[in-house]
Amino acid sequence: MCLIAFALHASSRHALLLAANRDEFHDRPALAAHAWPDQAGLYGGRDLSAGGTWLGLHRDGRLAALTNFREGRPAPSGERSRGELSHRFLSSTDHLEDFSAALLPELDRYAGFNLLLFDWWSGTLRCNYLSNRHERRLQTVGEGVHGLSNHLLGTPWPKVERLRGTLTQVLDSRDDPFPVLLDALADHRAVAPEEFPDGSYPGDSSPLLRTPFIADSRYGTRASTVVSVGHDGAIRFMERTWRWESSAAVVTGERSFEFTP
Repeated sequence: MCLIAFALHASSRHALLLAANRDEFHDRPALAAHAWPDQAGLYGGRDLSAGGTWLGLHRDGRLAALTNFREGRPAPSGERSRGELSHRFLSSTDHLEDFSAALLPELDRYAGFNLLLFDWWSGTLRCNYLSNRHERRLQTVGEGVHGLSNHLLGTPWPKVERLRGTLTQVLDSRDDPFPVLLDALADHRAVAPEEFPDGSYPGDSSPLLRTPFIADSRYGTRASTVVSVGHDGAIRFMERTWRWESSAAVVTGERSFEFTP
């Protein structure tokens, strides 16, 4: 997962509204979002190389989303798969704070990552952010509209800001926000150097930095996901999957899940 925008306690309609793209090598095997047959209540995509998930939820009231950290140089592989982190949280019954604190001594066993953990099973939706590339490895995320890609939470990459802007616009709309957000996740428009804040253009023309949707024959966007959690705990999940075919990315399917506690 390489792009996430989410609104936490920032809407009269949604306790959480989240939109995300998963970017990955096209030849890495994975299953689209589904109810995991070996894990009752867990719903999300599944990496078939290592068994974890980039984004998943548990119908009892947990959601986890993961991005890799862009190092700017070849990064050493971790001892363990990063997708395991999301899976472990969704499989756990520990309170959010207890789970997060117990994870801290293990963070260096993984390559660079950002991890968002959402928990509302106790009745109050809370979010923690963990990263082994931040000096504050564990942070509580406050209410508001947030963005994350392959750098630290809140880093204002243009594609992050573009998605955050769309999310902000639909927060209190009476119209269904899901189609608008799925369109925003499919945005191919490149960002010009002058759109980077404070002259921070890195001199890297890679679409990894510049476009919300990555269209490339080797590595690109493979799943676009929108999730909402109502103030009553009701969950709505929709995923659109993509593959590279000939000279373009094409939709391979859509799937959805709704649960009212």
